[in-house]
Amino acid sequence: MPTVGLLYPGHSAEDDFPALEDRIAGAVRLPVVITSVGEDAHRVDALLDLGSDTRLADGAAQLVPQNPDAVMWACTSGSFVFGVQGARDQVSAVAAAAGVPASSTSLAFVDALRHLGIGRVAVAASYPDDVAQHFVGFLSAGGVAVVSMGSHGIYTAAEVGTLEPSQVVAMVTAADRPDAEAVLVPDTAMHTLAIIEDLEAAVGKPVLTANQVTVWKGLELLGPVPTLPGLGALFGGSA
Repeated sequence: MPTVGLLYPGHSAEDDFPALEDRIAGAVRLPVVITSVGEDAHRVDALLDLGSDTRLADGAAQLVPQNPDAVMWACTSGSFVFGVQGARDQVSAVAAAAGVPASSTSLAFVDALRHLGIGRVAVAASYPDDVAQHFVGFLSAGGVAVVSMGSHGIYTAAEVGTLEPSQVVAMVTAADRPDAEAVLVPDTAMHTLAIIEDLEAAVGKPVLTANQVTVWKGLELLGPVPTLPGLGALFGGSA
């Protein structure tokens, strides 16, 4: 089966991935390596350090025994703060270190929207506003129009990881606007993989979450993405 190795910073919602692997047993392996974190802070300088080539190369080396077919830097804020070209350079370095194709969550969002033919979105961000604005700029550079952005000022990934499903649903519904074709939830620190269908049912349109697009892009690097149950419109479900 395909193996998508995940470089995940620190501890917050990394258990989202093995739980998904269990639910779709036999479809994909999702080994996780925890990359080092200097400071758990949704602050630009801390995020630039979080996504440094040294930290990611160390993580890629730890993934080698898992024989990944592709590697994903499973972090949105630690990729979009570098800008589009910086994010591309970042994953090129990961690919070189791992010896297999690589991408990141931020690049995955843009690619997933292009795949779905979606150009206008609402963003339900857990981050402080200044960090969330970097994501808006990243999307805009990728040709995506952000019609609404809700930021929730949560300063650490650890805190985001404690959000209950009902709180995530409330964030998504609050951010949605009629002219948005989809709602994006950009933090890999948020548990979302078990509730994609609930989120899409709440707004009646595709919802793309960080952990969901990360898995999708890892598979897309290898060829046609299989239809997987419970993962919403991006994986062939109905919104």
